[in-house]
Amino acid sequence: MASHLPAAIRAPFEGRTWRALLHVLIGLPLSVCWFALSVALVSAGAGLLVTFLGIPILAGALAMCRGFGFVERARTRTLLGVDVGAPEPVRGRTGGAFSWMSAVLRSGSSWRHLLYALVHMPWAIVSFSVTVAFWGWGWGLFTYPLWKWTFPAYVGQDGIQLYGDGTHNLYLDSPFEVAVTSLIGLLFVMAGPWLLRGFVTVDRLLVSGLLGPSRLASRVTELESDRGVVVDTASADLRRIERELHDGAQARLAALAMDLGLAKEKLAQDPRAAAVLVDEAHGEVKLALQELRDLARGIHPAVLTDRGLDAALSAVASRCAVPVSVDVDLPARPVAAIEGIAYFTVSELLRNVTAHARARRAWVDVWRAGGRLMLQVRDDGAGGAHVVTGRSLASLSDRVGAVDGVLAVDSPEGGPTTVTVELPWRS
Repeated sequence: MASHLPAAIRAPFEGRTWRALLHVLIGLPLSVCWFALSVALVSAGAGLLVTFLGIPILAGALAMCRGFGFVERARTRTLLGVDVGAPEPVRGRTGGAFSWMSAVLRSGSSWRHLLYALVHMPWAIVSFSVTVAFWGWGWGLFTYPLWKWTFPAYVGQDGIQLYGDGTHNLYLDSPFEVAVTSLIGLLFVMAGPWLLRGFVTVDRLLVSGLLGPSRLASRVTELESDRGVVVDTASADLRRIERELHDGAQARLAALAMDLGLAKEKLAQDPRAAAVLVDEAHGEVKLALQELRDLARGIHPAVLTDRGLDAALSAVASRCAVPVSVDVDLPARPVAAIEGIAYFTVSELLRNVTAHARARRAWVDVWRAGGRLMLQVRDDGAGGAHVVTGRSLASLSDRVGAVDGVLAVDSPEGGPTTVTVELPWRS
């Protein structure tokens, strides 16, 4: 029932709001501690750099700041639900204390942690002060009708005093004034969660920007992952080619050799039977050649190299079991690697349309948008396609992602299905 209430009414009572409030309240004492320790140790280390003691003190201060970062990431993950990855670890080149100190001092991540300790304290003071004042006044005024009785009972006045100069006093004591006060408090209470979320949004940005891995480290990790995907994809393609050769053309050529051997033996004794065997062998040769052509086309079709995506995709569409309309609108050709990935992506998607979609028709659109090559394959089939690990769409998504591309699937139950792919142009 609560989920059907307006967001403005739900917000003050949601667990998300109270966790954010706890995050702000805890943030001030922690930030004061981080700031004081960081300034003290860094100042001592910087002042002693003229001696040997300055280097280990400064390195220790930066290491301590990295420990603060661990606490802040855990706090953000627990209370705000934002999982910020740990920065790249500090590794000395040769091992030992001196190597470690050198690595800490050279680490950009360590200095970002120090910057967080310095910057976060003034922000924590602002967010704490405003939040406590706003939150306290809001709930205090909203519940004023419940505690108004304390003024005449313990303070000796009729209610909250708005004005007083010794001769004239203005109190909020009439039923109308109490109701208006409570209404103003309600407005504060309803606005408080949104103000609070604005404060914790800045906290999220500070934590993710200063305490997480650097963009360079994230990019290196991403490239290493993409390299693994490319290697796995290449290995899978090689296994597929080996399997198709072994089960297809190789088996046919072995049978062809046996048939020709039998025909050779029967040639002198039974020419008619030998002719039948030769005729069968001729048919096997045609089938083996066709399989080899299909295999070569699957590796890299000549039409793609010679004439580009328009002709290559039209050839794929002509072999599809359902009618396919192809519209390619490209001002030029992208690099061969991207062109090849685009071709195989569309080929695999059309293969899925034939095998699983139960579609009557499909459409392929290819165009350029800025620095991206856009592919879209649509069908009017049954829908329900998802990117599931171990399935072809997941493999396609990995292959596309390996070159900084994106694959998006829109396939509600009952159809239609639209798969959109973005690839870098890289002309």
